[in-house]
Amino acid sequence: MKLPDEGILLRVFIGESDRHEGQALYHAIVQKARALNLAGATVVRGIEGFGAASRIHTARILRLSEDLPVVIEIVDTEEKIMELMPFLDETVKEGLVTMEKVRIIRYRHGREEGDHA
Repeated sequence: MKLPDEGILLRVFIGESDRHEGQALYHAIVQKARALNLAGATVVRGIEGFGAASRIHTARILRLSEDLPVVIEIVDTEEKIMELMPFLDETVKEGLVTMEKVRIIRYRHGREEGDHA
């Protein structure tokens, strides 16, 4: 897949315990992004944070949280990102969704196009 030089970075900030149809919401978002053939998605688990309710979520050893912050990052074209938005509108009940323009320097996988390994 070839991406243009300019794209959109979508970030979805949710809690690790957020669910959708019995599965982790972050997993459901990644699966939907894959089904829509977006360029890729990365889930990052935070060690501490707080959101709109100002409640601290932390992984400190004395207070093991079951709801650590999770960020899903997806970079693709604006058109492709917009295909995911109805799903996010439906499933993200609490959290934050941001978009920003990014410059794409390089996007490639282990085998270059034309390799026949």
